[in-house]
Amino acid sequence: MTNSDTKFGVHNKQTVILSQPYDGSTALTTFASVEEAKAFYFTTTALSVIDECATQLQWAVVNDDRDDATSLKRTMAFGIIENASTEQWAAKYNRRLVECHDADTWGNTVYTTTDSSDHLF
Repeated sequence: MTNSDTKFGVHNKQTVILSQPYDGSTALTTFASVEEAKAFYFTTTALSVIDECATQLQWAVVNDDRDDATSLKRTMAFGIIENASTEQWAAKYNRRLVECHDADTWGNTVYTTTDSSDHLF
């Protein structure tokens, strides 16, 4: 569950689309739900980090250029923790993301990310 630190606003909104690499010969996985897509792309550890650090978070399964639901879109934003000496949510997310990548506990599969300005919220 996301945190509720909205007293000082929500900042650093970021939207990315995660896609499966396509080489023309390998079938891509098509998703019936957001939960299925999240489990395909991310470990439970990564999903816990995202849920904990994001103040606002929304997911959607999106179509690729072949009109198949094979990509996952995520919009997230971070609130500000009232105690300025405390590690802020965006910094905590970035630190834990690097830790998970270093420990190979972030992704369940190889994927590409594309930044998007078409936010979900």
